[in-house]
Amino acid sequence: MIQELKNQKFDQTYRPKAPVETDYVFYFQGNGRRSDCILLAQSDHQITIPTIGEMKPDRDELQYLFAIDEVHFYLHTGSKFPADTKQYSFHPIRTLRLGNPRAICFAGMTAYHLFTWYRDNQFCGRCGHVTEHSQSERMLACPSCGNMIYPKICPAVIIGLRKGNQILMSRYANREYKGNALLAGFCEIGETPEETVVREVMEEVGLKVKNITYYGSQPWGFDSNLLLGYFADVDGDDIIQLDEQELACAAFVDRENIAPESNLISLTATMIEEFRLGNW
Repeated sequence: MIQELKNQKFDQTYRPKAPVETDYVFYFQGNGRRSDCILLAQSDHQITIPTIGEMKPDRDELQYLFAIDEVHFYLHTGSKFPADTKQYSFHPIRTLRLGNPRAICFAGMTAYHLFTWYRDNQFCGRCGHVTEHSQSERMLACPSCGNMIYPKICPAVIIGLRKGNQILMSRYANREYKGNALLAGFCEIGETPEETVVREVMEEVGLKVKNITYYGSQPWGFDSNLLLGYFADVDGDDIIQLDEQELACAAFVDRENIAPESNLISLTATMIEEFRLGNW
């Protein structure tokens, strides 16, 4: 998955430091997730992010984000973008799903998560005053009412619903992504992830489940999510009642008819591949 960096260490600790020319800087633009873009260079599925030395940004317009090994990453917070970006241009944020090199794409996804949080919390949601950046932790504070705002993380479940040697594959309705997917949904207030699995399966395909088993998790900064993966079995009737507002189609697919997946960047792709291999 995209967050698995092998021998590299991701350090999200908030330890601001003066940037050096070899550190990376992220430039984002847009007013919503469907239109948001990131400045990068793309060649043969290889992603390149600009460095501080290349962009030469005003140091007062840099927000420290995190580090991978000894390299630090920053967010450009100014309103002006470099006029001459040379080989760099703005691409849709989902370009990072190409996943190569994985560390840079994971950094970009996580930086985007923080970008949307900073962008959406410039004003206090309690009193409307302009917020200020904490100097000691990753937090926005309201100097007027004392409200403290931390990055938003939304838990959601991914569900590998099995029926013997088959797994339920679906495709989303009215979304840009048209590939195979598993059932998924956000956890509601007062609900455990396991209860979310039960509710989402019933809402989206009208089926009951049993044997709910946790598989693994993944941070998914494209949508500010923490994804929790579960496998479960159909309990009783297997006649699908499709929620056409959420899904374009859904059907049980035999294990041997699932195509191998080489780009295991997402929890969904990883779970499908694990089922195909007979591990779940």
